[in-house]
Amino acid sequence: MRKSLFYVSLCAVLTSVCYVKTGLASEAKTESAVPTATQKTIAHGDPAAGKAASAICAGCHGVDGVSAIPANPNLAGQGSPYLLKQLKEFKSGARQNAIMAGMVATLDENAMSDLAAYYAEQAPAQGVSADENLKLGRDIYRGGIAAIGVPACASCHGPAGAGNDAAKFPRLSGQHADYTASALKQFRSGERANDANKMMRMVAARLSDAEIAALANYIQGLY
Repeated sequence: MRKSLFYVSLCAVLTSVCYVKTGLASEAKTESAVPTATQKTIAHGDPAAGKAASAICAGCHGVDGVSAIPANPNLAGQGSPYLLKQLKEFKSGARQNAIMAGMVATLDENAMSDLAAYYAEQAPAQGVSADENLKLGRDIYRGGIAAIGVPACASCHGPAGAGNDAAKFPRLSGQHADYTASALKQFRSGERANDANKMMRMVAARLSDAEIAALANYIQGLY
């Protein structure tokens, strides 16, 4: 939901990409992508218990993990290993967010695993991209910007944005553009620093505001 060719290669090694057809809601010819098998991987939690616990999350993230507030991320369909990692890091302070730190303060790892398992089972959101800057976003997502060492987002997050559970790379498909843009800017500034090997910080540091906006718009309608 970025000094050099080394990091492009790193993404390629880490990622087992299952190439599926991609669709974009705002484009005339759209084909639905088949969800990858890895996307339904559950992090040893109890989805039923997670559903009960998710009541405290619904106000910000929606009843089923699809947020009505563009600044808050959709959680539905997100890989459970990634979700569990984020929850644990909100609690440890590795990822800074005052609201989320308070929400996870009383949760143990079992409860966090249950929440991650529940949201991983929910149907992912499908958004719509605006026509403005769509081509720029698509070009960066699919091919990167070689001249400044930005790798293709698809090399880590998959061509349809389904993510990679084994590497804990998140699903981006259908994510709110506002949230995606905010996350990229936080990586760029260093405000968010829980990415492995500074991968996202180094990518985002090379992106302009216009490029971030284009990527976020494209990702919102990617599926």
